[in-house]
Amino acid sequence: MSIRDTDPRHSIHLSRVDYHDTDGKLLRRYLDAPVSLGPLASVRYVIAEGDKAGGSGANFIVTWNAVQPVVAPIVESVIIGTYSRQGISFTSPTRVIETVGE
Repeated sequence: MSIRDTDPRHSIHLSRVDYHDTDGKLLRRYLDAPVSLGPLASVRYVIAEGDKAGGSGANFIVTWNAVQPVVAPIVESVIIGTYSRQGISFTSPTRVIETVGE
């Protein structure tokens, strides 16, 4: 999963990056402390191809904020798989599930 600060002038701050399995069970918390992304910076979190713990419906929950109004970040996953000689890849875009402080 990639998180991109798309604002050319302002930073965003990540306070939560959690990985959940198909049933919604929390599998992994990626942040022990908040992480700041500078203008146009990005960060990625990779699940190993052989890691099947998340199942087919695994998902991330990302919480972010900013001191001032900013351009919303891009949060998306690129899913890549291979079997035999065949490969498949697709992206999964962001879905906002809660907005705070608007």
